[in-house]
Amino acid sequence: MKVSKAQQRQETIAKLLEIAREHFSTQGYIHAATEDMVKEAGLTRGALYHHFGNKEGLFRAVLESVQKEIAEQVETEAAKSQDPWEQLLNGCRAFVTSAVEHRNRRILLIDGPSVLGWEAWRKMDEEHSMQLLQAQLQNMAEQGYLAAVPIEALTHLLSGAMNEAALWIAQMPDQAHSLEQMTRAMTLMLEGYRVK
Repeated sequence: MKVSKAQQRQETIAKLLEIAREHFSTQGYIHAATEDMVKEAGLTRGALYHHFGNKEGLFRAVLESVQKEIAEQVETEAAKSQDPWEQLLNGCRAFVTSAVEHRNRRILLIDGPSVLGWEAWRKMDEEHSMQLLQAQLQNMAEQGYLAAVPIEALTHLLSGAMNEAALWIAQMPDQAHSLEQMTRAMTLMLEGYRVK
């Protein structure tokens, strides 16, 4: 069966993104060489430039794929419960757990903001993880689970707390223990907003 040009294009992009993700996560943006990435993918530099424009464009695409993957993991974990509070806590824990994974943390939390700039990084974060968080909080407020609080402000507060918690956990020798501590602390913090 003949593969269409569109399929070939998608396969090329997916292959390059996966290889680039590995290079960016292990070497960091600065030290990751596009020559090595295209060589490993069996492509030319022209293919990289054609699909992504430049190294920064490739990194942006990798970061976006990481953001989407984490958002999917958050949704999957949140959906394991019917209770809105458990959904919220499951989603928060899933975000932090996914963010500290070796193949995500450097791309998402360190190089993402520094390479793209805070404004672009925050916009991307808002389009993925924060959007899910805000929808969950809005839904909980409408159902009477949350005290009267500005949802947008609470969304940013929790998002910032989770990003900082992920950076902290990533540096700790016992990440599992640190994740448990973060979960306990976040649960206690959120209890202050709980109505039912």
